[in-house]
Amino acid sequence: MILQITYEGQLVGRYESVAEASRKTDIDNGSINKVLRSFRKTAGGFKWEYEDGEEIVDNTNVNLNDSDFNSLLLAEGLDRADVKSVKIWQTMKGETRYSIVTKERDQEIRDVKDEFFESLKSISPTILKRSYDIKKENPIVYEISLPDIHYGKRTGISAEQAEVNYMNSIQELHQRAEGLNIEKFLLPIGNDGMNSEGATRATTKGTPQDDTMDWQASFVGYTKLMIKAINYLSQYAPVDVIIIGGNHDYERMFYAGEVLSAWYTEDQNVTVDNSTESRKYYEYGTNMIMFTHGDKEKAANMPLIMATEQPMMFARTKFREVHCGHLHKEMVNEYRGIKVRFIPSICANDSWHKQMGYQASRCAQAYIWNKNKGCEGYLQVNI
Repeated sequence: MILQITYEGQLVGRYESVAEASRKTDIDNGSINKVLRSFRKTAGGFKWEYEDGEEIVDNTNVNLNDSDFNSLLLAEGLDRADVKSVKIWQTMKGETRYSIVTKERDQEIRDVKDEFFESLKSISPTILKRSYDIKKENPIVYEISLPDIHYGKRTGISAEQAEVNYMNSIQELHQRAEGLNIEKFLLPIGNDGMNSEGATRATTKGTPQDDTMDWQASFVGYTKLMIKAINYLSQYAPVDVIIIGGNHDYERMFYAGEVLSAWYTEDQNVTVDNSTESRKYYEYGTNMIMFTHGDKEKAANMPLIMATEQPMMFARTKFREVHCGHLHKEMVNEYRGIKVRFIPSICANDSWHKQMGYQASRCAQAYIWNKNKGCEGYLQVNI
């Protein structure tokens, strides 16, 4: 038996063969085999083991006769013409194990790759030299913060409508700031920007998620949406983008950040902070902001974390805040003069949260950072 195990050691699946495991989880059977043979640690975000300490014996000499092979294909519902390759081995107990790579699976991977690169061509970056009318008096950084949009999540709202909600929020928050002297936009993105980690349709720790689209489509769709938002804001002022991983998409947000970093490499109006630190820091005048998802650190400890991780920035600044996502609702506490804000989300509830009775106001917020006077307030758009 093949066991599927989360990072935390929880057994989530038991399969008769690698082929069955691959078919039911949509994880490449070759990757599962590499884990079983200790060539890699995980496949699809899971550990894979043989039950009862079974071991494999390399088996280039183990063969199937035509009758056995045809029976195997019949059991798997495959035609011989669909098979690209077959790998066979024996366990220490003498039991035969096998994995099959089909031409359809191989073609599917190539199709996804081609589709991804074609989609990038269709929105290839156009670098514009912009000049902004920014006055010297009372400049501000305008932080537009929309955490936890959970792109691809099944909520009863289509992905198209979720994208409209996101862009409408960005645009309305910008329009409401008319009259403010915006020196820069600050756009933290991520914080569970995508609902799951990838092909497993699970969080980073392995909790299953109910998604409405393939992991490839959600990655491409989310990345395009972020490019659209950045391009809109950069028409009016330079944009500083900060990438923040969440507990649903920690790894994929790094990949999305790399795409955005490459996309805007030649654009002097856009910076992307995709550094690998768990917490990101931003300094503007006498202001210091720490960004973190908020699922790991205790809120009361965050001020000390700020001072320890960035002592020089902490010493230079006077107004300090921590901005988090994760909770999908607004919550503000102050510890030793430092505000810790959990920022609300525009994302609708999925069926599980509805059943549990979790409710929160869906809204988007933008914060006004005066260079010398700290955060002077925020504007809000309700969904």
